[in-house]
Amino acid sequence: MATPGSHDRITSNSPTRRSVLRAAAIGAGAVTLPSVLAACGSGSGAGGGGGKSVTFGSNWSDPVPKKGIANAVAAFQSSSGYTVKTNTVDHNSFQQNINRYLQGNPDDVFGWFAGYRMQYFAQKGLLGDISDVWSGFSGMSDAIKAQSTGLDGKQYFVPYYYYPWAVFYRKSVFAQHGYQIPTTWDQYISLAKQMQKDGLVPISFSDKDGWPAMGTFDYINMRLNGYDFHKSLMGGHEDWSGTKVKQVFDTWRQLLPYYQQGALGLTWQESAQALQQKKTGMMTLGMFIGQQFAGADQADLDFFAYPALDPTNGQDAVEAPIDGFLLSHKAKNETGAKKLLTFLGTPKAENAYLSADSSELGVNSSVDTSGYNSLQQSGAKLVSTAKSISQFMDRDSRPDFVSTVMIQALQTFLNNPSDVDGLCNSIQRQKTAIYATEG
Repeated sequence: MATPGSHDRITSNSPTRRSVLRAAAIGAGAVTLPSVLAACGSGSGAGGGGGKSVTFGSNWSDPVPKKGIANAVAAFQSSSGYTVKTNTVDHNSFQQNINRYLQGNPDDVFGWFAGYRMQYFAQKGLLGDISDVWSGFSGMSDAIKAQSTGLDGKQYFVPYYYYPWAVFYRKSVFAQHGYQIPTTWDQYISLAKQMQKDGLVPISFSDKDGWPAMGTFDYINMRLNGYDFHKSLMGGHEDWSGTKVKQVFDTWRQLLPYYQQGALGLTWQESAQALQQKKTGMMTLGMFIGQQFAGADQADLDFFAYPALDPTNGQDAVEAPIDGFLLSHKAKNETGAKKLLTFLGTPKAENAYLSADSSELGVNSSVDTSGYNSLQQSGAKLVSTAKSISQFMDRDSRPDFVSTVMIQALQTFLNNPSDVDGLCNSIQRQKTAIYATEG
């Protein structure tokens, strides 16, 4: 998810988050060993050297998204005559080792993220230009295209789906206890207190993987300080030791008594399962939380927009990251890779994925939404009515800053929330040092 420094700043033809997903929504509805990604790169020489074989590095490692990707790959193979060798690596390991992977022996095509996180690697010459692929696309809005475009005006990313973040809960639990949906922070805290009295852990929370906590920081910052400040902070243009950022942490601290115990040792899946089992009352996460629910349980899952903290900002901003595909600059079968990317940009490919994973929303306006469940319909509405849309801290910020500073900083706060001044001063010092380099 990434931070432009002055030399990285997004130009005027980049999208405002006010419009990036609205058209799509309306139409659609920690390991760092060098060997971690060897499986991804190892197939490139054998399978990507031309002909009718393409290699694909996939970070869709959980069962539900893995099945969705397999569906899309199978559809491509049956219609194209190509063979795709899919090399699946654990999502977090893939993300943490992406730079080494791209500079080593990457697959022809690989999964990644839109926005600045893509632009950063494009600027470094690690991605292949797919502007010719984009010239044949239909059903992609200008805003979606802008999120797929590098700072040089060329396209590098094939968007696949997006997933809004919100506060998820089980309808039956709220009905059982007579809970009302909170729209303000005070109501949110009062609800958490009541859940605690009722014997529930109020909020499922985890950060073992280093990124889930970012969503809560993003929302509190946007609710307190507004989307424009948040975007500027993520872009490296604000002071992390300033009053506004300290207020974010001070506000967040009010939630900590209501979190699951041992959150730093829990994965998001484990925390989501606690919500599924009705042990907890709420959880702030992306809509992919639905992957941990099935059948009647999934029909019982719902969400509400993150509560307002300042009436000026209200609940206007929504976090809604976009996932998709990129061409490696070292693709050994560029022709085959581009054929695969061309297919992945079609409604047929998105429908194949969504048939297995009902927790995402397709970006192509021609995606079949007739099968969308109530959660997907609500998610599409949430995004389509948002005034501003963010991608996520580790996609809107410079990757080296997030990986070396913010993951540890947020975990330090969660473990010891008493020294906000020291924490923010430390973040600012490290940020200054990192942004003094070219990155």
